[in-house]
Amino acid sequence: MSKGNTYVIGDIQGCYNGLRQILDKANFDPAQDKLYAVGDLVARGEDSLSTLRFLKSLGKSFSSVLGNHDLHFLATLNGIHKPKKADNLEPLLNANDVHELETWLRQFPLALRLNKKTLIVHAGLYPLWSLKDVVALSDEVSDILKGPDYVAFLDTMYGNTPVKWNSNLSEEERRRFTVNACTRMRFVSQDGELNFENKSHPDSATDEIKPWFEVSNSKLKPKHRVIFGHWAALAGETDSSQFIGLDTGYVWGQTLTLLNDTTGELITLSA
Repeated sequence: MSKGNTYVIGDIQGCYNGLRQILDKANFDPAQDKLYAVGDLVARGEDSLSTLRFLKSLGKSFSSVLGNHDLHFLATLNGIHKPKKADNLEPLLNANDVHELETWLRQFPLALRLNKKTLIVHAGLYPLWSLKDVVALSDEVSDILKGPDYVAFLDTMYGNTPVKWNSNLSEEERRRFTVNACTRMRFVSQDGELNFENKSHPDSATDEIKPWFEVSNSKLKPKHRVIFGHWAALAGETDSSQFIGLDTGYVWGQTLTLLNDTTGELITLSA
């Protein structure tokens, strides 16, 4: 048997039909291939419930990082936030196996190494962090998400502060900043402050802020790659082979993107 391919898929957001179609288009075989996701598995699409059930059924052939919508689903399920109609999560929240799916989802980190050179993270790599830094911070948050205090943590993770990283942050601040940098970041100021106001294409941004991947990172080596999602307005346009954006706005009527990391091929599906 051949070794198989490694795939990374952009934001699925509960678009179950599109997920199945693009995997069929790629001839994805869970018996020998591996599928990774950049997060935001749920919300806004037509069937988040079937999406999670299917991905869970892939067993060890599937892995993911968590996105902001995945964390929001966990918070909503535990009564920290009220469901938003636009998120289209009611069938999932009311499913008889929702707590099995919750337990399964909680196992995933905020950031993971696909290999020595490649990081997968939902929003991006904060410019003051190395790949090793972000994985260590992700592990800290992941340990809480897997543990008995995870609902209390979900209640403290919301908020825009602190906007800048430093090593003297309190435990709660450090964890909140880690969640925000890994799942919500788009623009960053030159001195490292996260900007949550602008969600548009970089062409329309002011000079004071830049996409995180355009801010100099002294800890990132030229051989390193970052694969991310989250930023539909970017449409995957980073102008760099080092930063691979896979959120191409399928849930908004654009395209779904699947990277065959074994061959380098990008497979797309129009909505």
